[in-house]
Amino acid sequence: MAFFSFSLSLARLLPGAAVAAAGVAATLALAPTASAADLRVGVSAGPYGQVLDEAARLAAEQGLDVEIIEFTEWTMINEALHNGDIDANNFQHKPYLDNQIAARGYDLVPLDSSIVVPMAVYSERVETIEELPEGASIGIPNDPTNAARALFLLSEGGLITLAEGAGATATVLDVTENPKNVRFVELDAAQLPRSLSDLDASVITLNYAVVSGLNPNESLIMETEHSEWTLVWAVRTDRAEDPTIRQFIDIYSSEEIREFIETTFEGTILPTW
Repeated sequence: MAFFSFSLSLARLLPGAAVAAAGVAATLALAPTASAADLRVGVSAGPYGQVLDEAARLAAEQGLDVEIIEFTEWTMINEALHNGDIDANNFQHKPYLDNQIAARGYDLVPLDSSIVVPMAVYSERVETIEELPEGASIGIPNDPTNAARALFLLSEGGLITLAEGAGATATVLDVTENPKNVRFVELDAAQLPRSLSDLDASVITLNYAVVSGLNPNESLIMETEHSEWTLVWAVRTDRAEDPTIRQFIDIYSSEEIREFIETTFEGTILPTW
């Protein structure tokens, strides 16, 4: 299937090897190195990078040299941007960026939205969300913004009900109805694919799902194009008007990239333009 055809060396690592390599990859990516590229863009391992690689190919045809820097640990990407080791990144939704800015004091700003990369619920034990048993254990990301996103998806699937007004900071404390008494297990996002053998289901972001060989088209439920968690471009505040960054964003937001996304990912990644 075309969705799984991307050729990213880090994505081909076995799960155990990926963890061992993560620190090395992040260190290499964070270290300032001489580069002839006009622009260095950070991204997490997986399909996000494949889209950026295609945009970089189109940029090269227009005389713009863009280097895509891939990270296996997404917590390092904003740090690299803040430190000036990369010029922009495109891997996160705005609630996550807002949380990072508030928690770490990063001088970063969001620019345009790019794509919706749907989060989905996966299971090795049931085939539909309705089949989840009483007291089912469900893994969700342990970072605040993706935890809220996971809870909203479970709510859309009819498994739970959230308090009125619960938003991007929702937690399990905002669950007002839980008819099956499901138990939430909060784990690092990268660990959730491995949790499937131990839990009844897990809510997993697409980049970690694909790297682990999971097919979002076979998930119990997946976000739609109406998701509020669209990815955004992020840059340092002093480069918000940088013409080189703007040029690359415009190339990315082109009809050629839209067609590439629709052909390659078969509706599981959704462009916002």
